[in-house]
Amino acid sequence: MSSRQLTVRIHGALNDFVAPERRGQAFTHVLQGSPSVKDLIESLGPPHPEVDVVLVDGAPVDFAHRAEEGTSLDVYPASDPSAPRVERVGPPIPEMPRFILDVGLGRLSGFLRMLGFDTLWRNDYADDQLARLSHDESRVLLTRDLGVLKRSEVVLGYFPRETDPAHQLVEVVRRYGLTSRMRPFSRCIACNAPLSTATPEEVQGRVPEGVAQRHSHFQQCPGCQRVFWPGTHHERMQNLVETLRKLEATNP
Repeated sequence: MSSRQLTVRIHGALNDFVAPERRGQAFTHVLQGSPSVKDLIESLGPPHPEVDVVLVDGAPVDFAHRAEEGTSLDVYPASDPSAPRVERVGPPIPEMPRFILDVGLGRLSGFLRMLGFDTLWRNDYADDQLARLSHDESRVLLTRDLGVLKRSEVVLGYFPRETDPAHQLVEVVRRYGLTSRMRPFSRCIACNAPLSTATPEEVQGRVPEGVAQRHSHFQQCPGCQRVFWPGTHHERMQNLVETLRKLEATNP
């Protein structure tokens, strides 16, 4: 008996998850049973939250569509210029994205909070907690654990390719078009709570004496009670913000 096959082509950035010999070209795949296209795509590597358009014989289908012998499957990521303008399986980007990050992305969470984005991070989130909170609160799950990203309840999600947190931030800013949505220094980097302005009198005794003498503008966190002021760290972060804003003109 001949094997049941279909033709698959993975496009764009989704090739990062595919075996090297299959990248950027059509290949045959042997069907086992009658899987949904979601299950078939994920068995080849790409996680479903990064998939935006799925075509079967040139026609758009949803994730529940059953893969069939003799058909041709094309899979496109979000923001791929070669993707046809058809019905998408990927959800639209929220107007003001909120995030949840896994344990390995703690520094990235601080960067996102610094830019003003509501970002959950703890060093003890279990995989099922990450997936559930992402789903229930419509948060973008950022993780380098493909197993978590492929959980069925995850709708919004991304796998940062880079390992350096600053480079990961550039990836996420590009992927979700964050430059126009940034509200720098409006959220506590430590605990994620929105910051409020404070007078020198209100923070007296809570900042070093030299800081109190040199600065008159402060922010305080109502959650963890930390106080922030425009010191050298603030200047470095401001430089990063300006670099990110320049991405607006070069965002692919």
